Amino acid sequence: MNQSLAYITILVDDYDKAINFYTQKLNFILIEDTKISDTKRWVLVKPNGINSCCLLLAKAANKQQEIFIGNQSGGRVFLFLITDDFERGYQNLIHNNITIERKPRDESYGKVVVFRDIFGNLWDLIAPND
Repeated sequence: MNQSLAYITILVDDYDKAINFYTQKLNFILIEDTKISDTKRWVLVKPNGINSCCLLLAKAANKQQEIFIGNQSGGRVFLFLITDDFERGYQNLIHNNITIERKPRDESYGKVVVFRDIFGNLWDLIAPND
């Protein structure tokens, strides 16, 4: 059986702010932005890589969902972005004033830095060892 992960939902407070951050700051690609209703859109973005999983940017629809914006994983690193050029990726974060939570470090699996997106979610930027 051949399976793959297609989408991961990220709760956001504003579609356009989210699209701008992921496409302009992290250099993701906007795959789709379809209006479903006056308050709901189907918005997909993905990293610029082969076979990348898409993020489904979902605007919180009620107070219960709003509570989890930026804390979908209970304060742990939520998403892991793999790069083939750590220095370029790290400098992109710095250039775009993205909050660095933990300085770059070498780990057994590769070089990593923890950053926070504009909603508060923690990410790892990782350059795996060969």
